[in-house]
Amino acid sequence: MNILWLPSIDSTNSEAFRRLAELPSGTILAAYEQTAGRGQRGNTWFTEPGKNLTFSIVLKFSNGQLAAPQAHWLNYLMSHVVARFLEDCGVPCQIKWPNDVYVRRRKICGILIENTLQGPWLDAAVIGVGININQRTFPQLSNATSLFCCTGKEFPLEESLEQVAALFEEALPALFDAALRERLFAHYSGSLFQKDIPARYRDLLREMEFTGIIEGVEPDGRLCILDQEAGQRRYYQFKEVSYIL
Repeated sequence: MNILWLPSIDSTNSEAFRRLAELPSGTILAAYEQTAGRGQRGNTWFTEPGKNLTFSIVLKFSNGQLAAPQAHWLNYLMSHVVARFLEDCGVPCQIKWPNDVYVRRRKICGILIENTLQGPWLDAAVIGVGININQRTFPQLSNATSLFCCTGKEFPLEESLEQVAALFEEALPALFDAALRERLFAHYSGSLFQKDIPARYRDLLREMEFTGIIEGVEPDGRLCILDQEAGQRRYYQFKEVSYIL
């Protein structure tokens, strides 16, 4: 994979889309400073310049290679890669569905995946990732953490990204191989934040709160929560349920 480092950019995802036609599949755009990073639900991703990993991976697909309804496998893949990287650094973590990574109830990584389509198929994907590496304080975020906060050690950004890239390249075949997909799915589902633990959630469709237990994810990407109050399982797509932390 080819890594291109930029001194400063508004958003690596935005830059990747601006240059999408010229960038080969497998290119990684990384920035030492990101001035207008974007997160899920339209949130801003705050990061201290020169302290963290902010990067986007460009993937391009041939027609018929990956169907649009299977795009959630990109979430599984990238979350799995980040989790392996953190664990290799000595930091156990969990995946907060669909694609944030938490350490001891604090967010260490956010992922934003944006796709282009060619009919019913994925044409290209830009996988934006922010991993907190050496930042020590988070005045704008109450529940964030970093590798430094977890270990007391600093990690070189360039080497860290090379590690992530190698893990991504190793895991990438799972997108297209049924047996590898099963293993990826098992790891993702088994690593879910708050899995098997009663917790509070907000159903954004019904505008109600409830106590439930995350049982896992479905092959189609939906989150399964057992509503303890109603005694029934509820299934959610992205943006249909939120955690009450």
